[in-house]
Order: sequence, then C-alpha cells, then structure tokens
Amino acid sequence: MPRTRLATLAAACATALATALLGSATSAHATTTADHYSGTLADGATWIADKPEQWNGSLLLFSHGFGPTTAADAPSTAVRQALLDTGYALVGSSYDPNGSMWALDSAERDQFAALTAFRRQVGTPTRVISVGQSMGGLINAKIARDGAGRVDGALGLCGLVAGGVDLDNYQLDAEYTLATFFDPADADALVNLDSQTDAGALADRLTKAVETAQQTPAGRARIALAAAYLNLADWAPGRQPPTRYDFAGQEQQQYAWLAQGLLGFLVPARWSVEQSAGGNTSWNKGVDYAGLLRKSAHAKQVEALYRDAGLDLRTDLNRLTHGADTTADPAAVAHLKRTSTAGQGLAVPLLDIHTTADQLVPAEQESALAGRVRRAGNSALLRQAYVARQSHCNFTTAEVVAGLHAVEHRLETGHWNDSATAAELQHSADELGLDGAAFTDYRPSRLTGTR
Repeated sequence: MPRTRLATLAAACATALATALLGSATSAHATTTADHYSGTLADGATWIADKPEQWNGSLLLFSHGFGPTTAADAPSTAVRQALLDTGYALVGSSYDPNGSMWALDSAERDQFAALTAFRRQVGTPTRVISVGQSMGGLINAKIARDGAGRVDGALGLCGLVAGGVDLDNYQLDAEYTLATFFDPADADALVNLDSQTDAGALADRLTKAVETAQQTPAGRARIALAAAYLNLADWAPGRQPPTRYDFAGQEQQQYAWLAQGLLGFLVPARWSVEQSAGGNTSWNKGVDYAGLLRKSAHAKQVEALYRDAGLDLRTDLNRLTHGADTTADPAAVAHLKRTSTAGQGLAVPLLDIHTTADQLVPAEQESALAGRVRRAGNSALLRQAYVARQSHCNFTTAEVVAGLHAVEHRLETGHWNDSATAAELQHSADELGLDGAAFTDYRPSRLTGTR
C-alpha cells in the first residue's frame, strides 16, 4: 500500500465521520476573523497558529493524529471556528516530517517548541490547555505528564492512551488468530514488514479471508474470537447497538467493521510503528490465549458462537497458544516504551473523552491509562467521559467545547466537582446551542492483550 494511500486512510479513519457531522455545525456567534501565523522549527517541523482579534488569553495547543505530518491546530474546521468565535487562540505543529507518520520520536518536543514559537512571535497566553486527538491523544497525555509550567491542563479526544506497545500486541493477537484459521500462509509473516506496500497486501489477504469465513458458523465463531482479542466494538455505523445477549448480532457488527477495511488501516500502520522504533515491537511467544480470552468482555459471546457452530473452543485456544512464537526486538520495544507510552503520572488535570464504539482506538484503552495513573497516585487529576456513538473521533463541536469548559472549571476552582460527569457535560453541551451531544455514563472493560 503506497504511503499516500495509507495517509489518506489515516486521515479518513480519524476524521471523515466527524467532519461530516461537524461540517453542518453553526456557531451562535458571527464568524470571527483571526490572524494566522506559521513557521519552521529546528528539526524541520512546521507550526501554525490562529489568534482572534478578541483573544480571551487562553491558548489551545493541539496535537493531531496519525497521518500526514502536516501542521494542524484544531480537530476540525467547525471546531476551529467555534473556538475562534469564542476567543481562543490555537497552535500546533506537524511533528518531524522526515520520518514515520508514527512521529512520537519528535511530537512532544515539537509541540513544546511550537508553544515557545507562539510566545515569541504572537503573544503570551494567560492559560495553556493541551488538546490531542487519536495518536495526538497519546501525545497529549505525555504533555499532561511532562508539561508542568508549560501547560495548565489537558483535554484528550479518542486518545491512543494505552500506548504503542499495548496497541501492537493486541492487534498482533487478533491478526495472528485470523491468519491461523483463515490464512495460514501468513501466520508467521505478521511482523517485521518489509514495506508499506507489503503490509497493504497482507491486509488485503486477511480481509478477503475474513469475508470468506463469514459465510459459515465456524468462521463466524473464529472471527468473534479474533474480535475479542482486538477489543473490537460490536456497534457498527448505520445500525442499532445489539442487545447484551444477541451474540450473533454482535459478531455481525464486528464483522462489518472488518469488512469495511479496518485491517487495511491497522496492518500498514504497524509498518509505520516498526519504522519509527527500528524493528518489531510486538510478541506473542508465551501468551496463554485461553487466559487472554477469559479477561475479555466478549468471552461469553465467543463461547456461545463456538457452541452454536459445534466447535471445540479449547482445541482452538490450545492451537493458538502452542503456535505462538513471535518474538520482539528488545531495542525496538524499549524505544516504543520510551517514546510512546503515557500515564506513568500526571502533572496537570486531564479530561479524556472517548466514543463508546471506537473501532480504531477502543474505549478499553482508557482503562489501561486509568490503571497507570492510579498506580502513580495521580487519579485525582484524571477524569474520563464517554459519548454514545460509533466510530473513531466522531464528536460533535458541542462535545469538544463542553469538554474544554470542564477542564477550565477544574483549573479555575481547583476541583472537578461534577463538571466532568456525563450529566453535567451533556447540560454544558446543550447550553451551547450548537450541534447536540450524546454523553453517557459508561465504564469500559479491561483492555485485552496487555502483556
């Protein structure tokens, strides 16, 4: 898959649905004009900024997601305009354009450099709030950990907050399961990818194998097993969420995500991570796949579909466990842990918002972050909120702005109080009179596949 095609997929997966929804949003205020600034940082990264004429003194430092290393300072055109209309200035960088689209080597450094450039060339803000989306949500969480004295608070949107190592491992578990049962010729060729083109071809083979497998009860049971390891949401676009015990309906919607090209994004993206880290960053040697399934929220679904298909689940799980022999490059793993993990602590308040049915960055990643923050003793600084909607980064303008206001409340009062609860966020979003909101009380399951 050519880099340009992956870049297009990355941008589309991260923002297409959100852009479609947000594009119709209208502001309650007249459109505000803003002064635009741009520049180049020491490593060749670029930065941009927008400052409205009636600046309220607050600056939002925006970290964009996986995709082309192009400077951005807001999650969408509609959100940018809504923020400028209410007086916020915006800034963000491209990250280093000379390497992988998984630009975690330089992203945090470049974001802080963009902030410094803003202060020098535009003005001194009274408050800085870091905002990050998707892969930028991971960058944002790192900034919330490291940014004391440079940022005051942080808002994460659909963030990849479990980090690169966990991401690569649970995706490997799912791809290994699909290949073992449906495409055995590729079962030992899932890592150390030679090129983005080869990764795209592998994704195509796996997708076609899944499409064929869906035609039989045995195939559907095994697709559900792989989906459990992938932490794959069971609510697909254009459909109603399946009921708790509609196991066949859950698998149908998980299959819909896979058939719509999910692997065509995930597998080539692995190549970008490996390119950044300098080697394979995932492993399954020694993994107990039966134990892994027991920890999944989808375990009962898998067990039911296996019974319906007349398959022996224990036999399949033993086959996966005994065949798992992929090992990682220790140096690459160490690199990814250093550059692409967050949550070891927080220095400023962070509110993360996630859709409940995110196919690319499952909401279960928030559980992994919360556990790390809790172990670091910083739980009082973290709040997490959820929107009842399908797809990655599929937020309305009102939801983003309401989240920002909750962070501001925390900074102004020193306490979250109820500002980050679903009810209060919904009330705050509704009062904006923009494009609606769907905040909901939700608690994600444990992330499956962590080592």
